[in-house]
Amino acid sequence: MGTLFGTDGIRGEANRHPMDAFMAFAVGQAVTHVLKKKGHTTRVIIGKDTRISGYMLESALESGITSMGGVTYLVGVLPTPGIAFITESMRADAGIVISASHNPYQDNGIKIFSGSGVKLSDAQEAEIEQLILGGRLPEMVAPPRDMGHAFRLTDVHGRYIVFLKSTFSRSLSMEGMKIVMDVANGATYKVAPEAFTELGADLTVIHNMPNGLNINDQCGSQHTDGVKKHVVETGAAIGLAFDGDGDRLIAVDEKGNTITGDQILLICARMLQDEGKLANDLVVSTVMSNLGFILACKKYGLRHHAAQVGDRNVLEDMQRLGAVIGGEDSGHMIFTEHHSTGDGIITALQLISAMLRSGKPLSELARLMDVLPQKLINIDVRAKPDIAAVPEIVAAIRQVESELGEQGRVLVRYSGTQNMCRVMVEGPTREETEKYCGHIADAVRAALA
Repeated sequence: MGTLFGTDGIRGEANRHPMDAFMAFAVGQAVTHVLKKKGHTTRVIIGKDTRISGYMLESALESGITSMGGVTYLVGVLPTPGIAFITESMRADAGIVISASHNPYQDNGIKIFSGSGVKLSDAQEAEIEQLILGGRLPEMVAPPRDMGHAFRLTDVHGRYIVFLKSTFSRSLSMEGMKIVMDVANGATYKVAPEAFTELGADLTVIHNMPNGLNINDQCGSQHTDGVKKHVVETGAAIGLAFDGDGDRLIAVDEKGNTITGDQILLICARMLQDEGKLANDLVVSTVMSNLGFILACKKYGLRHHAAQVGDRNVLEDMQRLGAVIGGEDSGHMIFTEHHSTGDGIITALQLISAMLRSGKPLSELARLMDVLPQKLINIDVRAKPDIAAVPEIVAAIRQVESELGEQGRVLVRYSGTQNMCRVMVEGPTREETEKYCGHIADAVRAALA
């Protein structure tokens, strides 16, 4: 990746470079130029989550697109996978999402889907980046008569809800099922409750009053205490917690226990396996998956492949290996039978399908795998040198790996979107896991913080 695009588009603090109006304007211009086909007007969908900075970035992107002769369709607040769906459905050339996912409100981001509803390739991102940083865009604008138009689409919520409902089998019913839903004051705050209500769920919705500043604020997939409390109080069968842009799901069982992304992935993979729909008996996760997930795959005869972190890497490996299900422990799942990208609402519908088909409560399904003790420490760093080139960190990792043997594992990697190093250790007991993780984290701090 270059200097602008991380693992999930461009991201930063809003109103500061690179997440300012100047950059959004340039991105709009560059996307329109790169995706332009001869004799064809570039058509771009723009959607956003509920952050206050979305207004500024939306207007700037629209201006950039129309200045290059492109046509913009503004869909307003819609989950990231909803924007991917509308982009593909309308046969647009690109879909641009203004969101920083699970980050706090002061951050924002721009990610771009191709016309087929998948993230752009590295080559396309590199071309966009070169145009932006090369300073040639002002010379490439359209003459006044060839400038573009902008339209606001008002029916996209209904279209997306119909699509979501189509992924839930008509042979199943949520009628009267008690569900608690945390929409994180984010992009799912309208469509998710409407979709589940139309499917008959007895719904309790929390954190559904976005004000531009409260997205992900002690709520959503990163903060599940509110969901747990409401599940226990209402006697719900399941709690669903989405992140700010709606591509992730973390669930809570009927006893108030968190169900991890790995557990959701295994439950859904087993459902597909039982139905004879698990192509190649294959599940794709990432290198961050819990060791317990890998052991469970062996137990149930599932082939497992570990992709590099990031939903684009998961999808690329799924397509290359012929898998129909893949995901990340963070709760980002891809069901290629239903969608081209990860969708938290579809994940929730598939998880509930597994509960209804099996007739088992979520707490019982979650026991398909044992979650090994895991400790993750995030360390802010000044720079991101190759970890293998930092002797102190390498020595600390080797020492821990030697002591753990086959009873655990170590993963040290940089965040793709922040100046942060993530140290993850899994081990046989919580005490050992925390001790070993702390030891490596101290080495990272001494060398890089």
